Order: sequence, then C-alpha cells, then structure tokens
Amino acid sequence: MSALVELAQVFGQGKSFRDNRFLGDARLNRLGLHAARFALAHACVAARRAQLAPFVDPAHRRAFDRDGFVRIEHFLAPACFERALREARSHRGEVRECIQGDTLTHRVLLDAAARRRWPALDEVTRDPRLRRLIAYAAGSTWPPLFYVQHILNRARRAPPDPQKHLHSDTFHPTVKAWLFLEDVPPGGGPLRYVPGSHRATLARLRWERARSLDAVSSRDSYSARGSLRLTEDDHAHLGYPPAVDFTVPANTLVIADTHGFHARGHAEAPSSRLELWAYVRPSPFSFVVTPPIPGTRRLQDEILKAWWRRQDERYAARGHQAPWHIAPSRL
Repeated sequence: MSALVELAQVFGQGKSFRDNRFLGDARLNRLGLHAARFALAHACVAARRAQLAPFVDPAHRRAFDRDGFVRIEHFLAPACFERALREARSHRGEVRECIQGDTLTHRVLLDAAARRRWPALDEVTRDPRLRRLIAYAAGSTWPPLFYVQHILNRARRAPPDPQKHLHSDTFHPTVKAWLFLEDVPPGGGPLRYVPGSHRATLARLRWERARSLDAVSSRDSYSARGSLRLTEDDHAHLGYPPAVDFTVPANTLVIADTHGFHARGHAEAPSSRLELWAYVRPSPFSFVVTPPIPGTRRLQDEILKAWWRRQDERYAARGHQAPWHIAPSRL
C-alpha cells in the first residue's frame, strides 16, 4: 500500500495499526494521533445524532445514549414477522460463509434480486421505525447493508471462536442491528454487550491511547488491526458493568453501537441464530448529516458484490479460500 493511500486512511475509516505505517506509529500515537481521531470521531457523531434526535422515540434515544443499545421486543406485527421468517428459512442457494474458530457465519445479501424474491423481508428493511433508529444510532442516513444471517455455533472441531472475546469493532461509533427471527436461549451463543462502553469517557480515551502505543505488535491479530479486545483487568479498570446477554424471544430488535464492547456469547452445544442483520459504518469525521444520493443502496450492493468477486479471484490465484467465500446454505 502506498504512503499516500495510508495517509488518506488517517482522515477516514482506516483502523489497522499493523497495516498502516501512520496509524501504527508509536511516536505519532504518543503525540496523540489515535486519541485525537477517537475524540474527534465521537464529537462528530454526537453532533450528527443531535440533528437526527427529533425523528426517534425519546425513550429509545435515552436508552441508546445510556447503554449503547436499544432493545425492542415484538417489533413486527405477528403476520409480518411470520412472513419474514418463512422467507428467511426458505433459502436453499449459495451463501457467503466466514469460518472463525468453531463458528460458521452465513450471510445472504438482501440486494435488489433478493428483495424481489422476499417481499416481506424487503418490507422490514424499509420500515421507517427501523431505518430511523439505525440512522440515529449511526448518526447517518446512509442506507444500511441488510443480510439474512445464520450463525452456527460449534459447527466444527476447531479452537474457540475469536469473536466470543469482548471487543470494539473500530475507534469510532459504528452500528449493527439484529432482528432475531428465532428465540435465542441461554447457552445458545447470544449477542453480548457491555452497557455504557460506547461512551467516550476520559478513562476510555486514556485506555485507547495506551493500547495504540503497542497494538501494532500485539499477538492478537484483531487488536493489531484495530478491533481492540477487552481483557478482564481492562473491564474492571474501566469500571464497566458486566456484559448483558441478549437471550431474547423471536421478533426482538437490537440496535447497538459496536464501538462499545460486544461479543458472541457462550454456546454450550451446537446451536444456531437466524436473524435479519444490518450494518452501517459511516464516515467518522463529519459534523453534518448528509442525505444519500438516490440509487445509493443499489450502488453499494453492487460495489460489495464486485469486491467479493475480486477477493475470490485474489485468494484463488494463491490457492486459498477467501475469508468470505461461497458455500452451500445449511438452513
């Protein structure tokens, strides 16, 4: 990667200490590079959320601001939920699969073709309540990427899933949403989240700065690439409460700021989670909400699919399988 590209990433979403000579430079981070990016990004999202606050329920806004997530049970009307569930369960074609330890994650992108095939799921993705809550959480009206996601816990013999370690996705606020299509029982690998860990407190700022000084050489590759892991000592030092496990009934919506610490929960036996999953990672350094250009949703779907094809080709040329590769569905 050229120095100019790496420098440009400093002013955008770049997060990898190991893959960017500027972001991983201990001298620059000692002078405050990572801490400044962290603080500026949080100030920007606070300004954008303030612009979008009038469009969401005040109770949901207060819950999100306090905890970093909002949880709504019985989100869809029963008839709409049953149609969406049937459509999600009906898929028998290819999926994009990611293997992490003993866990398989399968995703089907809800692109234009999938939305035509599954009108109930399409209706859910256009639900104004869902879109407004995601927009507030992200501080952005940019359209989310929507998937049908199927997580299979303990699906193979392998070391533990690294995503079961509490972690932050990146240095700035970013949002994921889960509409759970099936019950999530205790011991079934539930989503976990540390309430309040999304906030840019002085203690968190100091912790981020300290981690930035040696993250490039971390033995944990996820931390080295900007997804910092939370140790038990860090958890106690930062004064966070215990993580919450989302053992919830089907038709529960959870929207969370995944800068906050989260993980996949413990699975006592082979189990799975079926969900409608959405993801938004907005530009970190903008104080103003900008409306998306018409056609953005279709365009970003096509860009993502082109990127997947390129990854398939690159890894195949080296005799390897891409991290997100094509596989048969296991529904």
